[in-house]
Amino acid sequence: MLWGMKRVCLKHGLSLVALLGVLLWSSGCATAPETGRRQMILLSASEEMQLGLTEFEKLKQDVPVSKDQAAKAMVERVGRRIAAVAPLPNAQWEFVLFQSDEANAFCLPGGKVGVYTGILPVTKAEAGLATVIGHEVAHATARHGAERMSSAMVLQTGGQLASSALGGENGKYSETVGAAYGIGSQVLVALPHSRTQESEADHIGLLYMARAGYDPAEAVAFWERFAKFNEEAGGGGDLWFLRTHPLDAKRIADLKALLPRARAEYEKTLATQKPAGGGQ
Repeated sequence: MLWGMKRVCLKHGLSLVALLGVLLWSSGCATAPETGRRQMILLSASEEMQLGLTEFEKLKQDVPVSKDQAAKAMVERVGRRIAAVAPLPNAQWEFVLFQSDEANAFCLPGGKVGVYTGILPVTKAEAGLATVIGHEVAHATARHGAERMSSAMVLQTGGQLASSALGGENGKYSETVGAAYGIGSQVLVALPHSRTQESEADHIGLLYMARAGYDPAEAVAFWERFAKFNEEAGGGGDLWFLRTHPLDAKRIADLKALLPRARAEYEKTLATQKPAGGGQ
């Protein structure tokens, strides 16, 4: 009978979590640009932007800025071209090249883009860099940061409700359920959600680089180089369902499927303005 009571408590606890998710979803619906994917965003754009601006200022104090003037100018040039076609109301665009061996880049809410010098040997030319910056800018315009923070808020509250449902005399079971909830939410919700955002940023970024006058086929070439770089560096060893990013082969295949649409955008750009340099 006691186990039956525990099952009832768990059932009601999970029902509360589901109800919370429905209520939050209905109160925070948004739509991602270009893809039309429905999003749950609970933070205002101004709140999200302020967080991004604050964190970027901290980063500029903690991570050295590159002294390579030519590389810095290229990052700024490519960034401004991408920003010109990326709708982000009230954006305070800033493109900074950080001195780091890490082959990575990022964009914080508000339009703060950071590129690490370690990615430049893989980007090779402006079109490769446009692939990277387009992807990062897409994270900002799609408000992926706010979406992930909103998801974390829901998961945290859901975990607390599930734990409370098994509290009191059944407190020892609360810890077990809490741990299981944490693992389950990470693998079944948080990580797939992250992979969805990464794929979406690839999609949107491809269109941005095309509209900015960069050949979208160069995005495929960049990711093929990055896949080789990643393999040589020993990356990509995790099981696919434990990865925060899509498998390199999948994202390359997805980009190839999107090329016809991106090519059409690129052709429209070529018809109205001089194409950008670097790999054209």
